[in-house]
Amino acid sequence: MSTMNSMLTSSQRRTICSTLGRVKLQLLYKASIHGFTGAAFHQRCDTRCPTVSVGYNAAGYVFGGHTKQPFSQSGYYVNDDKAYLFTFSGEELLKYPVIKSKNAVRMIGNSGPYFGEDLVLVTGNKAVVYSTPGNYYNFDAAEMHGNDLNLTECEVYEVEGKPWRTITWKSEKRKELIESLKMYKPTDSSVSRIRVLLIGPVGAGKSSFFNSINSVFRGHVTSQAIAGCSYTSLTTQFRTYSLKAGREGKPLPIIFCDTMGLEESTGAGLDIDDICSILKGHLPDCYQFNASAPLHSESKGYLKSPVLKDRIHCVAYVTDACKVSIMPKKLEEKLNAVRRKINLMGIPQLVLLTKVDEACHLVSEDVSNVYKSGYIKEVMQEASARLGVPVSCVVPVKNYSEELEVNQNCDILLLSAVNQMLRFADNYFDELSDRLSDIEIELR
Repeated sequence: MSTMNSMLTSSQRRTICSTLGRVKLQLLYKASIHGFTGAAFHQRCDTRCPTVSVGYNAAGYVFGGHTKQPFSQSGYYVNDDKAYLFTFSGEELLKYPVIKSKNAVRMIGNSGPYFGEDLVLVTGNKAVVYSTPGNYYNFDAAEMHGNDLNLTECEVYEVEGKPWRTITWKSEKRKELIESLKMYKPTDSSVSRIRVLLIGPVGAGKSSFFNSINSVFRGHVTSQAIAGCSYTSLTTQFRTYSLKAGREGKPLPIIFCDTMGLEESTGAGLDIDDICSILKGHLPDCYQFNASAPLHSESKGYLKSPVLKDRIHCVAYVTDACKVSIMPKKLEEKLNAVRRKINLMGIPQLVLLTKVDEACHLVSEDVSNVYKSGYIKEVMQEASARLGVPVSCVVPVKNYSEELEVNQNCDILLLSAVNQMLRFADNYFDELSDRLSDIEIELR
């Protein structure tokens, strides 16, 4: 791939990239090298996304299309409301947005990039353009390609995002994050270990997140907390999980509190009143949840006078990156109700965006691409809007689910999330200290 030379000029590449954000173009397919055939195109481009496809003709026209959908040979149309066709007029890029997004791209096996029924680069295994404007894109054929339908070249580029968050993917960074967690001490001396409450829908990965963090310190994948796939919550008790710095190591200064999953239907899943009791520190470990009967002061093990070390110091909403856009309205309303109660208590909140590798092909190939993925950034922005927290409080992670051994980049992402939790807990203690100082000043 590195030996292929792009026919796009530097100016043209910059112009295309400027319309897509902080990205670069990686050449995947060049017809003059790989062949003007559908098979050659699909072999190198299937499953890759987003992409920019470019055609060149003898008349000097440079034109093509962009889609965020991965190519395949299914024969079906795919929906893409961000798809567009383009041509260059001098150094200016003229864009023709899709007008019927559900028919934006068609996946045909014996042809190259196939945009609706309007523009096809490499048609039926020939170096020929198919052009019939007005079906799903509106463009002027003379303006687009000068009515020269013979291709001299066809190129397909994968759009790779430049990192929009800075993170170091080196073993030294992993060691630094581990040591930082081992040495951490809460800013309030009455608390030896911060308590983080994990809240989220059934199957989002709350228990898996604890197991994954535990795996980092054990050096292999563990499964202490019950995790798996189910329509109803596999966690039926309130559980507190401590971490150790290795099998025989010292306890680490953080406790993860796991709960039943939130469910959209009334009377199912975790009750909002129980969440308030957890936040205030009333719930005992191993309390058995009962959706029809919230915890009350006479319940067995109820802590009537919890102190600061018993309370929750940070809340993490655990959300599946693949399901953010299809979150049921009732579940979103329940999460917002929970968030409002937590806001009133002044407890800092963040979002753990799980399964980012399943949501994005680029991240699936390499977890270190997570902050290069424009799609993951869009999902994080949507999660921010739906859950009412700033994007800076949304942290992507990949839990260990299929692996047997740990991976450096997964560890760094997981440890970075824990590091944010420590910072947020310190913010909570600082806020409490400031309030106490204000009260003492008023009493003088």
